[in-house]
Amino acid sequence: MKGKLSMSVKEADRITILDSLVKGKIKQKRAAELMGLSVRQTRRLKKKYKALGITALIHGNRGKESNHKIKEEEIEKVMQIVKSKYYDFGPTLAFEKLREKKEITFSVEKLRQVMVEEGLWKIKRKRRTKIYQARERREALGELVQIDGSPFDWFEGRADKTGNITDSCSLLVFIDDATGKLLNLWFAPCESTSAYFEASKLYLTSWGKPLALYLDKHGIFRINTTKGGISASSDSVGLTQFSRAMAELKIPLIFANSPQAKGRVENVNGTLQDRLTKELRLKGINSIEEANRFLPEFMASYNQKFSVVPKSAFDAHRPLLPSENLDEILIQKHTRILSKSLAFQYKNQLYQIKTERPTSAMKNAPVIIREDTEGKITVEYKGKKLNYSVLEERPKMEIVERKEMGIKMREIKALVYSDQKINHPWNRWRYR
Repeated sequence: MKGKLSMSVKEADRITILDSLVKGKIKQKRAAELMGLSVRQTRRLKKKYKALGITALIHGNRGKESNHKIKEEEIEKVMQIVKSKYYDFGPTLAFEKLREKKEITFSVEKLRQVMVEEGLWKIKRKRRTKIYQARERREALGELVQIDGSPFDWFEGRADKTGNITDSCSLLVFIDDATGKLLNLWFAPCESTSAYFEASKLYLTSWGKPLALYLDKHGIFRINTTKGGISASSDSVGLTQFSRAMAELKIPLIFANSPQAKGRVENVNGTLQDRLTKELRLKGINSIEEANRFLPEFMASYNQKFSVVPKSAFDAHRPLLPSENLDEILIQKHTRILSKSLAFQYKNQLYQIKTERPTSAMKNAPVIIREDTEGKITVEYKGKKLNYSVLEERPKMEIVERKEMGIKMREIKALVYSDQKINHPWNRWRYR
């Protein structure tokens, strides 16, 4: 026989066995055992080998096009959709979107191969990672809830309906340790005490109180200085405003010593920065308000795909007590001492108490200042609200937390640049 034959190692090994079988050196049962075939199949192969020789061992479809081969026209059609809509999506996420709209008929692995060939996806080499001791999930829902903030350009520099470009903001994430279920998501301009109060109120109202919260050592959650034993954001020794509120609700706080320790919420932050950002783009959402309205729909879809069944079906969340009014707990609370004239200073403003009782009764008395998330201030003395007036507003000197620095600097630059633009000699006539 002329020409070349392409055979696999498995097929080549059968030549010696079939030669011995044809020559009568071994029986069909033994030959079938050596080739891993049935006796009936061995009998047919022996007959074919006698008639055709070595070519009988070669698979009949070798060198031919597969009957299941995907048509080039179909692949080209899918790639045009990917290039127009999902050009920066990963293969898995792009496949999910195409499958939802029934625009693809082949597998995600085939899509990955084509995207690599087209240069839309780069194969990531596996890095050598440090090995950390694995921690088992908690057994029940609500037993441990991890909280973290994820600052990111969630709207990819798009402008909202008013034409203003939405700056990068933070997504506050509440995730259950036992199930991996997203319990609450909330967009805020930055990580701040008031933002965490607002997000916590939504979570506690929907689910109840968890047995414990797992947090990092950010200054919002914990005092990280021992100077005087008081943090810059709290008047209570050893407690920030957030930790004071959680103490009133009887919710213990556990602080992680490293990002890897709270890996569940850190990993979901990366997933959300990929999936949620693209969902916001597809939905045409360009502002924090619109995004917060969309988040419940996104969480329901995410939890359906990625949450797991806990070991215990028991829900460890505790209901809020009638005495636990979140509007009174999740607010800023500060203490001030009244002067002889019943005045006190708060946030660079001088306040005067108005009272009909003799002023001597309240000299040097401690009053509690409550400031809600909207900035409304109430003053209380022995559980009763006091009337007040603002006497003097002094030059604003504000202590800004590290994660709020970017927003404050943008506000200052906007004011400075707008003044320079108006007062510039070339532009003055425009603003008369």
